[in-house]
Amino acid sequence: MYDYLVVGSGFFGSVFAREAYNIGKKVLVIDKRNHIGGNCYSKNYNGINVHEYGPHIFNTNHENIWEYVNSFAEFNHYRHKVKSFTNGKYYSFPINLQTIYQIYPEVSSISEVKKLFQSFYKYKNPSNFEELAIDSVGQHIYELLIKGYTEKQWGRDARTIDSSVFTRLPIRLNFNDDYHEKLYSGVPKDGYEELFKNILGDIPFELNTDYFADRDDFDKMARHVVYTGPIDRFFGYIHGDLEYRSLKFSHHLVHEDYQGIAQVNFPNQNTPWTRIIEHKFFNPKPTKESIITYEFPETYNKLNDPYYPINSSENNEIFRNYLKMIDKDKYIFGGRLANYAYMNMDQTILSSLKTFENHIKGII
Repeated sequence: MYDYLVVGSGFFGSVFAREAYNIGKKVLVIDKRNHIGGNCYSKNYNGINVHEYGPHIFNTNHENIWEYVNSFAEFNHYRHKVKSFTNGKYYSFPINLQTIYQIYPEVSSISEVKKLFQSFYKYKNPSNFEELAIDSVGQHIYELLIKGYTEKQWGRDARTIDSSVFTRLPIRLNFNDDYHEKLYSGVPKDGYEELFKNILGDIPFELNTDYFADRDDFDKMARHVVYTGPIDRFFGYIHGDLEYRSLKFSHHLVHEDYQGIAQVNFPNQNTPWTRIIEHKFFNPKPTKESIITYEFPETYNKLNDPYYPINSSENNEIFRNYLKMIDKDKYIFGGRLANYAYMNMDQTILSSLKTFENHIKGII
């Protein structure tokens, strides 16, 4: 019998498996996909590491987490830069002084920008994404660079999206155009596939293996099950379906550099994709070819993969009902889908390490 059956080989599952294995526990990892690494997976094509499920730039302010991932693979120090293309023009993004001066050429100092932004205040108590966005950057910038992208991404009117989503978007009164303003940033030089191979090491894992296809037998194989999939599916949707957004990716080989940067956003609502990724810029190497990916948001329907939880009050209530059902003696839940939360990679690793530590303390 195994001590732990880990369902899912993304960061939460793989890190938990590694920590358990390190103290002599018997561990088996299973994954329904044909590869390890979850949505972080990247595949090498002719020297270009393609992020199969969207760009994954590892960034963190936690030195111990940066050292942890670097103990399994060498990372470069890539800093993510993004441009936004709409109405035939490229804009610096996230919004910074370069963006503002480009849109408002009559403004030429930070003090003038502050006065301009103060004039945008319209809502005394912004109650949704759109109201907070307009109060923060004004109607024009909001409609030019934010509204279309957001409504495509979430598949709903911005007035129905929680204002907390807007707070993830940096707005800077300087020329810093780093998308992630963290102390440490980079991607594995040899790709995420190699990183996860090194995290798992000698730990046995089985791919193309669906936990739900033989759940009873899998549960009998281990004292504890670490589950990282959708929490509503685990409980047979007894309290209702949780809402997610899904994504579709279209990869294309091109025979020259395509856009000169890793990511370009397309906020125009008439453009069906939200962004184009050019993967060679994550770890630049001289290659004649390039690979680009169009990213299309989709409605989640159980036949495609869930990516982003939609944290409405109704969904959060459903999630809390599922939390009450967990048999904590047998099952350990973790990761973005099981926690029904938007989590960055460093947050997921921190959560996995802490969950493992607390679990070991509880059984000793």
